Amino acid sequence: MCGIVAAVTQRNIIDFLLESIQRLEYRGYDSSGLALINKNNNFIRVRCIGKVSQLIKKTKNKKLFGKIGLAHTRWATHGKVSEENTHPHISSHIAIVHNGIIENSFQLRLFLEKQGYIFYSDTDTEVIVHLLHWEQKKTGKSLLEAMHNSLIRLHGNYSMVVMDTHNSSRLIAVCSGSPLIIGLGIGENFIASDQIALLNITKRFIYLKEGDIAIVQPEQTQIFNKHNSIVQRKIIQSDVQYECVKKGKYKHYMEKEIYEQPTSIRNTLKHRLKNNKTIDFPELGVQEKNIFLHLEHIQIVACGTSYHAAMVSKHWFESIANIPCDVEVASEFSSRKLAVRKKSFFITLSQSGETADTLTALRISKKLGYLGNLTICNMKGSSLVQESDNCLLTKAGIEIGVASTKSFTTQLTVLLMLVAKIVSIKQKKNDIEKKIVKILNILPYRIEEILKKNQEIKNIAKKLYHTKNMIFLGRRDQYPIAMEGALKLKEISYIHAEAYPSGELKHGPLALIDKNIPIIITAPNNSLIEKTKKNIQEICSRGGLIYIFSDAEMNLEKNITLFKVPYVEEIIAPIFYIIPLQLLAYYIALSKGTNIDQPRNLAKSVTVE
Repeated sequence: MCGIVAAVTQRNIIDFLLESIQRLEYRGYDSSGLALINKNNNFIRVRCIGKVSQLIKKTKNKKLFGKIGLAHTRWATHGKVSEENTHPHISSHIAIVHNGIIENSFQLRLFLEKQGYIFYSDTDTEVIVHLLHWEQKKTGKSLLEAMHNSLIRLHGNYSMVVMDTHNSSRLIAVCSGSPLIIGLGIGENFIASDQIALLNITKRFIYLKEGDIAIVQPEQTQIFNKHNSIVQRKIIQSDVQYECVKKGKYKHYMEKEIYEQPTSIRNTLKHRLKNNKTIDFPELGVQEKNIFLHLEHIQIVACGTSYHAAMVSKHWFESIANIPCDVEVASEFSSRKLAVRKKSFFITLSQSGETADTLTALRISKKLGYLGNLTICNMKGSSLVQESDNCLLTKAGIEIGVASTKSFTTQLTVLLMLVAKIVSIKQKKNDIEKKIVKILNILPYRIEEILKKNQEIKNIAKKLYHTKNMIFLGRRDQYPIAMEGALKLKEISYIHAEAYPSGELKHGPLALIDKNIPIIITAPNNSLIEKTKKNIQEICSRGGLIYIFSDAEMNLEKNITLFKVPYVEEIIAPIFYIIPLQLLAYYIALSKGTNIDQPRNLAKSVTVE
């Protein structure tokens, strides 16, 4: 969602603020702004709708100077897209940027209007800054004490950074349900919602925890926890290279990340495959492995692409490990009365580790009597990682494109390893584990080979980019792959696409078939191939336009196009078959000329419910 950057230094920070929020453009936004405290101890604020490049143009000839400042990219929630609603917001001597939602902002707004405050925006953020001003004016105490008093009144998930012309050498940051990190420099310190914003100036970060309030000054930081006690938070040395956030030879981040998947999977496997025979998760201790021995059910909760990965793993847990597994969308899990199965283990999946719905589900699960919980995530300092009992990092590397690609395949890789590990622990034999290790070892090479067939997929994309609707079909563990393929297409090309289990055709979707709706089918040559071929015939007889991704031999009629997929073992077919569908979505979007890395209305990290 929204992006926050702030700095308190001994130098002019205007260029830093502009460059840093530009690095956060991938998160999704509709407007941007910044505020500085100048030499005369006054606020200088510049805001605009549209891209950060517009903000840069607007500041170019203003000769701005400030050693302390805030910047923000906004994704509209409260209030339309307008300059008035763009952050930062100001109340007298206080300026603020904010991520998240204040659920009781309407009531607070009415209260503050009665106190004489005039609102110039429709945002819940302006409610916060006026509340802070009112609290400080009422008590005559410090801004920090006013912040403590204000937080008691605020309901919702949020993070914020505040600066004050009455004390222009410090920033105050609050983390409550939305991520914030402190970047440590020499004689200067920084705050951001994402380390990507700061990678070119520091590799030393402090990840604020839920309920933390931080005072950040050029030479020091002080952190108070939710109990108002001073705490020391661990300094993490990031191993992410700044070059990783550059596109290099690729036109888009999404293209780059599709082609990075062999490397990402190798990184996921690194140090986890012992002697090419067994799987080792050194981050899990004896206690966790003991839980695996006794669990009788697995509950997985996720959103979007991560939900599709979980759906594939349900098939693996049940067919390989003989463990019942339920998968649920996080927002649905959190919104109903729940019955927990006996000896159930709770797993969350998230690329960012900041997905609000998934975090809420995790917090609810802790009150429900699960044996334990585990998150599979790509970001080691994220809220989900910090709040989970255990974590398995996917190690996919930074993913900039809003439409997830390498995070999906690395999640599947970790999930398959986890299935194999649980089988070996519960059954006390590792035949299946050895088999999976062997297959995973060669998976990156196989993905490299299918990526070389990109020209064939480009040719298919040229035939499809003009279409208005598309249907994706798959059976068993290929159904979630059809869902993911449809999602990728929707996200970046804005083409309406639906996914169905192939066996559901006669139960309604067959009514949609005509010569104008392309049908995309993934069909590995497995025990279900004959059933899939019958589905193909049903579509053919109704004039459907069919594109098949398969390693099986097919009778090719004039309305069928076959993309020949190299053979892979059935167990890893889901990981393998998503690759051509990712490429297909990418090349269709490229032909349409859409904004591939930053699709409209979407954000990389959904930090509000």
